[in-house]
Amino acid sequence: MSRLDEITLNLRQVKERISIAANRADRSIDEITLVAVTKTFPLSDVEILRSLGIDNFGENRDSDAVTKASAVSGTWHFQGQIQSNKLKSITSWANVVHSLDDIKHFEIIERICQRRLEIFCQVSLDGVLGRGGVLVEELYPLAQKVEASPVHHLAGLMAVAPLGMDPSEAFQKLSVIHKGFVADFPGAGKLSAGMSNDFESAIAHGATHIRIGSSILGSRPANG
Repeated sequence: MSRLDEITLNLRQVKERISIAANRADRSIDEITLVAVTKTFPLSDVEILRSLGIDNFGENRDSDAVTKASAVSGTWHFQGQIQSNKLKSITSWANVVHSLDDIKHFEIIERICQRRLEIFCQVSLDGVLGRGGVLVEELYPLAQKVEASPVHHLAGLMAVAPLGMDPSEAFQKLSVIHKGFVADFPGAGKLSAGMSNDFESAIAHGATHIRIGSSILGSRPANG
């Protein structure tokens, strides 16, 4: 089987699963954005995805994304943990940032990036430091900072289901947090949640953006 055939088959299966999950949740598939996560995979795979109609791509590593984003048009999503010294490069190619969890990082973004970014605030669902995401009590000051920006847009929340926690439990908790959040930030209705192993559960709990890599592109290289 060629690489094109392999990706085509995998993508068709993922889209079928998205459709089934959306129907079960009484939601329209039009509410759900599929972000194809291309980290560690070559530019040739991104080009195949683009030829198959995918135009939302996710990257965790700035160094890998720069070349891909310059070669393939689309909406590019940064979803890795942010490092201050990488922000100038990240904001040169990313259209969407999913993983803002530090006011200082946003202050840098405001200073160096004058084109509009869609920004999700990442919230921690288990309170474990070092895994990315702010505690709920720290979320609102961060969101207020983004909302006040004349350039950038507060899109919503992002979270990752913690290791050892049932995804359904995690995304139910996230859904409750998000509903309260939207009451205070009505323009931030998007919810980035769910990856290859749990995206159906995320859809059931209101995810608008799902970030899927291995289910489309296969197992990552050993050094990925």
